Amino acid sequence: MTFSAPPPRSQPQPGHLYDVAVVGAGLAGTELAWRLALAGRDVLLVSQALDHLGNLYAPTVRDAGFPAGSLFAEVAAAMAPDTDGWTFHRLLKARVEATPGIHLLQSTVTELDEEDHQVVLSTWEGPPLRARQVVLAVGAFLKGRLLVGDTMEEAGRLSEVAYDFLADDLTRSGVWLIGAEAHAAAVDGAPPYDVRFLTPAPSELSGFRVGRLARVRMVGRCTPGEHTYASVLGDAARLAAELLDGAGEDA
Repeated sequence: MTFSAPPPRSQPQPGHLYDVAVVGAGLAGTELAWRLALAGRDVLLVSQALDHLGNLYAPTVRDAGFPAGSLFAEVAAAMAPDTDGWTFHRLLKARVEATPGIHLLQSTVTELDEEDHQVVLSTWEGPPLRARQVVLAVGAFLKGRLLVGDTMEEAGRLSEVAYDFLADDLTRSGVWLIGAEAHAAAVDGAPPYDVRFLTPAPSELSGFRVGRLARVRMVGRCTPGEHTYASVLGDAARLAAELLDGAGEDA
């Protein structure tokens, strides 16, 4: 007997209108896109580097504390007792690629423009993208600066450029961005490093909503406060429920 994969729910072409565009494919963005797609939404998951989809902050999943029911917990359980982070990343990416309703795209979003019942996302690479709702899940990349010893790189992680243009566009829209910083300890011979980046001021957000933009939300490490794997994935689950509950409001 021959089995075939189910057909995608859409065949994206220039001008295609997604239900939700998720910018950033780290923990929060990947979890959110997966939950929305499982619920039948047409989702764009766009990242600067798809080879780093769902990358963790640590080299293993040992003691990660992923919440039950999350995609990350399911993948970690499937590979137990192995805890290698690269194995986890490979299996996670395969799960996302096999999920109907998610269009994975490697691109760099630079601007957001709200028009009528949609948001137009400009990119470095090509035609504009369009979605009814946009979620920014860009982690520590919003004008991120990576500091390793005396060296500074314009990145939120080595080899991945920062979202400088997107940060500037949010500022032009009136969103007040403030500085944040995170520290990573040395692991397995790798040196410690610091990353500095921008987040919206707490007053700019109402829950996940960006107050000055009607159709834009933010989730994960790019929002103010302290974050863990569990909190970020929990926030992604709550935002998915919020978007699904209000799906008909902005159609």
